[in-house]
Order: sequence, then C-alpha cells, then structure tokens
Amino acid sequence: MKCLLLYNPNSGKGKLGKKLKKICRRLSSKYTVNVIETSGAEEVEERTRTAAGEYELVVFAGGDGTFHHALQGAAESGVPLGYLPCGTANDIARSLRIPRRVGGALRVILEGRTEALDCLLVNKRRYVMYVAAAGTITTLSYETPQKKKRIFGWFAYVFQGLKNNLKFDVLPIEGSCDGKEISTHGVLVLLLNGRSVAGFPVNKSASMQDGVMEVAVVRQAERPNFFKKIGAYFSVAALMLVGLKIKKRDIEVFRGEHVRISSGKDTVWAFDGERGEAGEIDVELVKGKVRVRVPKRGRI
Repeated sequence: MKCLLLYNPNSGKGKLGKKLKKICRRLSSKYTVNVIETSGAEEVEERTRTAAGEYELVVFAGGDGTFHHALQGAAESGVPLGYLPCGTANDIARSLRIPRRVGGALRVILEGRTEALDCLLVNKRRYVMYVAAAGTITTLSYETPQKKKRIFGWFAYVFQGLKNNLKFDVLPIEGSCDGKEISTHGVLVLLLNGRSVAGFPVNKSASMQDGVMEVAVVRQAERPNFFKKIGAYFSVAALMLVGLKIKKRDIEVFRGEHVRISSGKDTVWAFDGERGEAGEIDVELVKGKVRVRVPKRGRI
C-alpha cells in the first residue's frame, strides 16, 4: 500500500522537521511512503485532490485550517486522511479523539480504523469539518499572526482578543433550520459538526457521524445598554465553558440537516477557523463524505 506524506517544515512550531525521520520510519512499517514538502495549506488541498488512484492514504500535519484545506481535496478525491495535529486549538483532533502528540497520532494512523464522517457543505461549494461561525471572537483564529501562534500557542488568541478589546458587535440574524424560522439579533452564531471550539468542549455529546448539525445563537438586544453588553460577555463565556446543555434565556440552540442563515451582508464567516464568505450562507450536512483514520475503539 502507498501512502503520501505531506510535510510543511513550519508545522508544529517548526519542530516537526526533527521528527520527520521517525514519522517516515513508523509509517513505512505498513506503507510505502512518498514524502512531499509543501509550502502551505493550499498545496495540501491540491495534492490531496489529485492523490486518488495512486495512494491508499494521505497523511498530513497541521492545525484545523490545514485540515480544512485537506478536506476540500479529500471530499472530491475520496482518498482517506491520516492526521497529525500540530496546530493551536486542534479542535478537529479533539472532536475525533486523535492524540495531539505525534506518537499517539501515528498509532491511530497505523492501528486505528477508517471511518466515513459527516461534514458541512456551504453554498454548495465549500466543505467545513467542524464549525462555521460568525460574530465575536470568530475572527481571532485567522487574524492572529502565525508567528505569535507559534510562539505563544493558544494564548496568542487571548492577546489578540485583548488588543481588539473583544468588541461585541450586534448582528441581525435571519434564517431557518430545517424549516424552523430564526429571527433575532445576536453577538455569536455557531454551526457545529464537531465537539470542540477554541479548545472548549462546546458540543461534547455530538458525533461527526450522527447526521445532524447543531446551531447555537447568543442573542442580544439590537441596541443593548451597558448591562446587556456585560451580559453578553458572560453568555459567550458560559457557552464555551458549559456547552450547549446550558440553560440560559439568551442562548438558543437548534438542530437539523439544512440551515440557511444570514448575519448581515458585511459579516464574514469563519470556516474551521479560516476566513470564509460574507453575507448569507446555505449549509447542508453531508453524511459520510470524508474518510479519516480514527482511534481503533470508541465513539466518534
């Protein structure tokens, strides 16, 4: 069996290069390994797209953004993915229970199982693995400089948030979830397929094989006073720390397979932590679209 290993020397804060020989040695116990050095996530996408027919597996290292790009290629080619998480939050790895240490992730690739997983299809042209989000804090993942992420890790997001004063703009939120109308104002919208967001178990009872997405909206008055603004900070924090099971009047949760939602024409959505599209999005849950190596036992 042949395996394609896509390697970016800057992955894992630059430490992955020191482990490349070990990774190849471990993979070669089961596969004939071809290593290609990539210049970034976009090249991972293209290499994964063209891998079908020549390789039985594509292994790549990176964070959630790199996975997002690999997903675009794998969704078209059908080639299974092996994932070595080395990003900042690693929400996809957390959702799939893939260890965030190289040795543990390699063990999953070599000894685990291949599972067909759900993903989200946005506007019939872009696949999303674990979250589409709009509103406060959602821009931090792609606005925080990569250099700071490599140096400070997760705390780089905190510094960037403080720098931006964590401004909570109020968004007009209109749409529907499986026919149920959504009409309100809010500061945060999450469309979830995974368990984890920004390292927090927001949706921990979910599965990437349950055939449904969760939609969470943190509501806010159109023109909030000081106390309602402070309340929004607590509500976002409560959602991240407690998760969707929290009972709070300004947090609303929907579940379904098809969501159409708009948060204003100038609002930019984040897809798996990457800068996405602005305005209205139409999101469909696609069952079993991508195959990924996951732990040998346990619910995904």
